[in-house]
Amino acid sequence: MTTLERIKQLKKEKNAVILAHYYVDDDVQEAADYVGDSYYLSKAAASAEADVIVFCGVSFMGESAKILNPGKTVLMPDAAADCPMAHMADIEKIKKCKEEYDDLAVVCYINSTALLKTYSDVCVTSANAMDVVRALPNRHIYFIPDANLGQFIASKLPDKHFIFNDGYCHVHKDITAADIQNAKEAHPDALVLIHPECTPDAVALADYAGSTTGIINYASASSCSEFIICTETGVFKELKDKNPEKGFYPVHGHQCCTDMKLITLEKVARALERMEHPVEMDEETRRKAARPLERMLELAQ
Repeated sequence: MTTLERIKQLKKEKNAVILAHYYVDDDVQEAADYVGDSYYLSKAAASAEADVIVFCGVSFMGESAKILNPGKTVLMPDAAADCPMAHMADIEKIKKCKEEYDDLAVVCYINSTALLKTYSDVCVTSANAMDVVRALPNRHIYFIPDANLGQFIASKLPDKHFIFNDGYCHVHKDITAADIQNAKEAHPDALVLIHPECTPDAVALADYAGSTTGIINYASASSCSEFIICTETGVFKELKDKNPEKGFYPVHGHQCCTDMKLITLEKVARALERMEHPVEMDEETRRKAARPLERMLELAQ
């Protein structure tokens, strides 16, 4: 029996569903019931009917699934898979900003720990941040933890006053404007599609900036046949599956989230066999962190 066949058998035995982010390896995406970006997967987690959720991603994703599904078992194939940016906000600074501005909304990128979510008013993903922040009645926005996504949203909503945090995604930060210029010289007919976690000077060179799903949809709808992709290369599987006749090029050879790549088929099978690495949190934390996530799902409708 292959590992994939074993996973299918275990899913039936455990009444389990597998969620996978676009950035995990191709074979893990193939084994998943739902594959998508953080926004899609947060909705899938909220509506999951299985008893067990196996989350093929990093820790904040498993936490979010548990927050939205307190009665279900949420398993992480690798407990060490984490997102450094998810920790890059200071609680004391959040408290200070709340004291300084009466009309403040703490907008928390879903790429954050459950603890940071408990100090936030609403969560956002790169796919829905624009709509959610626009819908907020607050003028003052403290955007955590990613500075680059915050600046991208701020550039589109000049009526809001943004306070930025200094967090970042190392994969997207390492995609520089110079790298993009070099890629454009190598592929002069290609459009540049970029994730807004990249720095503003890099985003300025793009033909399109948006979430991972946005990038996939743009490339699929475009009449252009070549694209330079400025995000984690795990997305190439979906791009190529949907557009086998088109060409997709990375900016450089280092667009890899090593934490996402910790997830393997063997670890998925082992997690199901042993019910290994369950996500656990106390009810008070879960309840407080649920509020901004639930508000996000409401405002993003």
